[in-house]
Amino acid sequence: MNSFYEFFAGGGMARAGLSTDWECLFANDFDPKKAASYALNWGDDHLHVGDVAKLTTDDLPGRPDLAWASFPCQDLSLAGGGAGLKGDRSGTFWPFWKLMTRLEEEDRAPHLIVLENVCGALSSHGGKDFAAICSALSRGGYRVGALVMNAVHFVPQSRPRLFIIGARKASVPLPSELRAEGPKDTWHSSALIEAFGKLSQSSQKSWTWWNLPSPVPRTSIFADLVEDKPLGVKWHTAADTKRLLGMMSPVNLAKVEAAKNAGRRMVGTIYRRTRADGPNGEKMQRAEVRFDDVAGCLRTPSGGSSRQTIMVVDGKRVRSRLLSPREAARLMGLPDTYQLPKNYNEAYHLAGDGVAVPVVRFLTEHLLEPLLAAVRDEKKKAAA
Repeated sequence: MNSFYEFFAGGGMARAGLSTDWECLFANDFDPKKAASYALNWGDDHLHVGDVAKLTTDDLPGRPDLAWASFPCQDLSLAGGGAGLKGDRSGTFWPFWKLMTRLEEEDRAPHLIVLENVCGALSSHGGKDFAAICSALSRGGYRVGALVMNAVHFVPQSRPRLFIIGARKASVPLPSELRAEGPKDTWHSSALIEAFGKLSQSSQKSWTWWNLPSPVPRTSIFADLVEDKPLGVKWHTAADTKRLLGMMSPVNLAKVEAAKNAGRRMVGTIYRRTRADGPNGEKMQRAEVRFDDVAGCLRTPSGGSSRQTIMVVDGKRVRSRLLSPREAARLMGLPDTYQLPKNYNEAYHLAGDGVAVPVVRFLTEHLLEPLLAAVRDEKKKAAA
């Protein structure tokens, strides 16, 4: 059985994607509310709640096959303050990396390291933050490659995320079928290719274009995940829905009219955004709707505008309400057996701050597990 550490674990969505075929040796998160959800769903036998900077290798048992780190994205996000890896939140990569280097000194370094973050990490500080991460992994003895994987391939949510995968040079052979000659359209975006071009020569020498198959076309649509009788939210009043429609531009109102004439129930999602399109060019809040059977990217609910609203159109009948906690969890690929916090904001935050489960499963099945199988095969050959 493969083993792993899960840093910045949240509610354990990476663990859900790895599946029960993997053994968790250690999990860590700073947020006690998220840790409570983790413990509720996975138990707390290996869970350490606290600051990653205060951990030592004495806290980390055994030698893991994988170290997974979905480190905080706020300082790397395009919507963030731009502090990058020097920020208090995204800068927690460095104490995590310090632990990895100490494990190497103790001959306990993981064969694989996966770092997950927003795609803004590619352009943060002109690409210097991404280059710093790749340089650290390269100098630490890892081959490095990255993928931009959008959850929309697997669930009806537009959610592109960056995955940096390091394979330890000293212990992980690279089967030819897992390496591409160059970038592939599905998994290597133009932003990633541009960021690669800004890496140092030594980092580029350690680079691998990971080769993953194209995903099977998704068959589910957002309407499939919507609850008929949602828990934790209430339908808006007719006046509330009318007010929401009043916040729409002519373009978005036309989308609603098209949905009324679609001949089937249409479910759209709405985000509120500030636009400079008032009568005299002044800024005003707009409600922007999409009816393309895909939800917008879930965000953490730091304010009312970051919560996603759904609009259900049945002919001439138009209703609206907030996305329910269970619907948010479904958009992340979590099963309905996953226990969510009872508080709405906590449940929504848990989902919006996580990694999509089917993406982790796909990455695991098509890259992580084959790489670790190659490690085992190499050990068998050496022992023969």
